[in-house]
Amino acid sequence: MRYELIIFDNDGVLVDSEPLSNAILAGYLTELGHPTTYEDSLRDYMGAAVHRVHDLVLERTGRKLPEDFDATFHARVFAAFERELRAVDGITDVLGKLAAEEVPYCVASSGSHERIRVGHRKTGLHRWFREDTVFSAEDVGRGKPAPDLFLHAAERMGVAPERCAVVEDSPLGVRAALAAGMDAYGFTAMTPAEKLPGARGYFAAMEELPGLLL
Repeated sequence: MRYELIIFDNDGVLVDSEPLSNAILAGYLTELGHPTTYEDSLRDYMGAAVHRVHDLVLERTGRKLPEDFDATFHARVFAAFERELRAVDGITDVLGKLAAEEVPYCVASSGSHERIRVGHRKTGLHRWFREDTVFSAEDVGRGKPAPDLFLHAAERMGVAPERCAVVEDSPLGVRAALAAGMDAYGFTAMTPAEKLPGARGYFAAMEELPGLLL
């Protein structure tokens, strides 16, 4: 099937931000008295909107995170992005091939619009995404694994869900894509295929992706 829209996750798929942001999140939660390892952070929060962090901490400990948690966390993440962030290897070649084949694409991220913009500006990916092709969980109020974000992106791009493919690297993201009635393709650079059940296909390097989509 030739897809009419390719929806990319952002963190870990377009920009190599997951190692940076999860290390910072684990360290900050531990600093606040909620011991969290890097592996814990990947397991519980990879691919999620920041409200999931608040929800799980409250559920597990009965304690709320500080009012300034989001601002402090994002400030630390953005500082790390400015120092270290890189685009995922091979992603610009994929975007170029989609453009050459005139296949529409967009990004739908659990991260905020500001986080997406900062990452894309740092890595040069802003050249590949118009403002009207960038969607955030901020737009719908609920992050993955709810399907709302992907359905919103498809509606705004004018494409039926069943004609969309979603490129994801997190279990929450794959679950959201399936809940939206879309095909999911799992990027296994950080997450083994067995932790991304239900995806239509899997790939370990970006150079493999066009063969799955086109």
